[in-house]
This record gives sequence, structure tokens and C-alpha cells, in this order.
Amino acid sequence: MVTQSSISTPKVVVCVFVILIACLVPVNAQTGLPKPFVVQLTDTASDYQKVFAGPPQTKSMHSGLVVIAPSKSVGKHSTKSYEEAVVVLSGTGEFKVTGGPTLQLRPNSVVYCPPNKEHDVLNTGTVPLRYLYIAAKPK
Repeated sequence: MVTQSSISTPKVVVCVFVILIACLVPVNAQTGLPKPFVVQLTDTASDYQKVFAGPPQTKSMHSGLVVIAPSKSVGKHSTKSYEEAVVVLSGTGEFKVTGGPTLQLRPNSVVYCPPNKEHDVLNTGTVPLRYLYIAAKPK
């Protein structure tokens, strides 16, 4: 028989967390891989909307919808060991790679950034720049 005093609070919290994750993340029982799912993007995102959160929701992919006001930038950053794609939905801007090229952004353009490259995204237009970034670990 299990008594309340024989179960520590941290163990209970960990067990509840594991059960919640298992219930919330769709995983294919045969392969152990995540199942397909849909995320609805919003037109009302003011600066950021998470799309894919990474494992265990996806195998390695992270993504989000970013909205940058005119004359603003996301700031220099690196996706470290992840590759990144930027899909421009609306607006214009620049994708600046530190020590590398400055790439022009416009609607329906897609930028690829290799792993370990510091970069920044700047809105050069007069309307918000909206883009979807997708980052994943290469094999």
C-alpha cells in the first residue's frame, strides 16, 4: 500500500507533468514520432506567435510568426546549430548576416540561413513586416 508520506511532492509533480505532456502531444504509437497537426496563424499578432514549439511537439522544428514595426529589428541573434528559413508574408525589409550579405525581403520571398550564423531582420518599409521563421536541426 502506498501512503501519502511515501510519495514525495517533486515525484508527484514530475509524474503529473509527464502525463500531461503525453496527453497533449499527438504521437504516432507505431513510430513514436509526432502526428500531423494544424496551427492557425493570426492576423492580430502584435509581435510574435509561436507556431511549432520543438520536441516533443515536433521532431526538431521550431517556428513562429514575427511582426516587426517599421524601422525596427528583431536584434542580432543566432539559431546556433539550427538551420533557419524565413518566409516573408507581407512588408519589406533586410536580412543582415554578420560578416556576410544583406538580403532584401519582400512578400513571397524565402531566405535560408545556415547554422551558427549571427543575423538580424530589419523592417525597411512603412507597414509591419510579417514573416514566418522555421528552424530545424540538420542531420
